Amino acid sequence: MKQVNILMVCLGNICRSPLAQGILESKIDAKKVWIDSAGTAAYHTGNPPDSRSIAIANKYGISIQNQKARPFIKKDFNIFSKIYVMDQSNYENVIALAETQQEIDKVEMILGADKEVPDPYYGGSEGFQYCYDLLDHACNRIQKSIS
Repeated sequence: MKQVNILMVCLGNICRSPLAQGILESKIDAKKVWIDSAGTAAYHTGNPPDSRSIAIANKYGISIQNQKARPFIKKDFNIFSKIYVMDQSNYENVIALAETQQEIDKVEMILGADKEVPDPYYGGSEGFQYCYDLLDHACNRIQKSIS
């Protein structure tokens, strides 16, 4: 079986996409699937995930504290077979860098068309729980599709 490379993308790569990366990593065989995350903005390059994302991941036995934020780059289209974005703005920012229909076809809203994972950054911890729940459900679906 060919290895599958999946990229999770949000705005700053410190809340939603690192959480999605960690959740999916906890559900798959790392020998068959490689997962990374990135942001459409380079606000937090090199920084670890938001402490609230780390805390909610830890609550479920998932370690994401060693991840480092990075921006989405054009080269990601060559590396990843599937690119999951958290919201419409992320989708538009990613496909703006695409040069072919094949690259555009790799990009998908993680919850499906017209459904967004809200950014919990400016809210309280309950927003991170809601984000985790949405991403856990989405990652269950993704895991089934790649096994």
